[in-house]
Order: sequence, then structure tokens, then C-alpha cells
Amino acid sequence: METTVTEIAPDVYRLSTYISDADFLFNQFLIDAEEPLLFHCGLRALFPLVSDAVARVTPVAGLRWLTFGHVEADECGAMNSWLAAAPRAEVAHGAMGCLVSVNDMADRPPRPLDDGEVLDLGGKRVRYLATPHVPHGWDAGLLFEETTGTLLCGDLFTRVGDAPALTESEIVGPALAAEDVFGASCLTADTAPTMRRLAGLAPAALGLMHGPSYTGDCPQALRDLADAYEVRFTASQRR
Repeated sequence: METTVTEIAPDVYRLSTYISDADFLFNQFLIDAEEPLLFHCGLRALFPLVSDAVARVTPVAGLRWLTFGHVEADECGAMNSWLAAAPRAEVAHGAMGCLVSVNDMADRPPRPLDDGEVLDLGGKRVRYLATPHVPHGWDAGLLFEETTGTLLCGDLFTRVGDAPALTESEIVGPALAAEDVFGASCLTADTAPTMRRLAGLAPAALGLMHGPSYTGDCPQALRDLADAYEVRFTASQRR
């Protein structure tokens, strides 16, 4: 097992570990800037592999921000391992998630982020987007790197199996097939509108946590996913 490193946009790196026993990909994203940021802390068991991968790009001790989409083991299990390895690092997460979970879980006080708040990393800017229950989790949120137009999607578009680092191939079908297996997404009246709001950002790349990074028509992929979930939500109301 290894963690590979791929630059998916200028100074935005995908750190990817495929676990064959689970037939599943786990990806983190490193934004290399004056204040380097890691999106997804990953599972505790993967910390040695992922930290070695980060070190190929920038010193681990120099990380400034640790972020994730929502509180879940594969998103933040290694959070305190990163805090121990990077003395200047702060966890940055949505204000609701900090209040409910991260204030207690993190070994150092986190930085709560409001919807739309921007962190200026020095050469890169990330905007926090609160997406409650999309795809799941009361505290769910995503990051949009404004200078490259890269949307870090967390669990959106999750698929089963290994995948290339970058693709322009269709990603909605595999995501819906995985949803049929896992049933992991919340179906609410806000699910599709939230995805369409993300499409309105006109992202140039989508960084998927469990899948390839996508460089095709990103707004259309988000709209197509929204349409599919709207159909599922409507059907669920008829049961």
C-alpha cells in the first residue's frame, strides 16, 4: 500500500491511498502556499503514509491549516497526529462542527469558519462553504480554492474501486452506483439546491475524496448529480 502524489491544479496536490481489501480510495488534498493547508486529515492508521506524502511537497512541520468536510474517521481521525507533527497548525472547520464536536476532540482550539468565510493562505485563497447534510453530516462543508477554481468535494461523487488521479470521464454514474450500495447521502429538500449552488461557482476542477479528480465540465456534473438526487428525494416522499 502506498500514497501517491499528483498535482491536480497549480500547487494543489492529491494524496491518494487505495486500500485493496476495501476496494476504496482515500484522498487528501494539500494546498501548497505561504500557509499550507491540508483538506482531510485521514484515518489515524494512514497517518505515516500520508505524512510521508505531504513531506514530498512541503515540510509537515510547516503546515498551517488542517481542514475536513465533516466529523468522520476518514476525514479527521488523524487530526491530533497532524497537530502534534505541525506545531503552528490550527484546525479550521465550520462553526457548527466546532461547537458540536471539534472543540472537544482537537488537542488545540480550532478556528471556527462561517459560511463564505475566506482564508488567505498567501498565494491561494480558500472559501468555506457550509453544506449541512450534503452529502451527510450536520456539520458538512466544503472548500473552494478561488485562484485555481478547485472545489474540494469531500464525499460528493463517492465511487467504489481504484481510479486514475485525473479524469474527464463521466463521474455521476459511478457515484449513483455507489449510492445504491451505501445509501450514504441525505435526501432532503435542500440536497439538490445545495449542489446547484456549488455548480454556480463554475469550478474548473473537482477534488473527490473517494474517486478521481475531475477536470471535465464540472458545473454540469454537479447539476446532473443534483437532478439525480432530486428524483430520488421526490420518490422518497411518495413512499
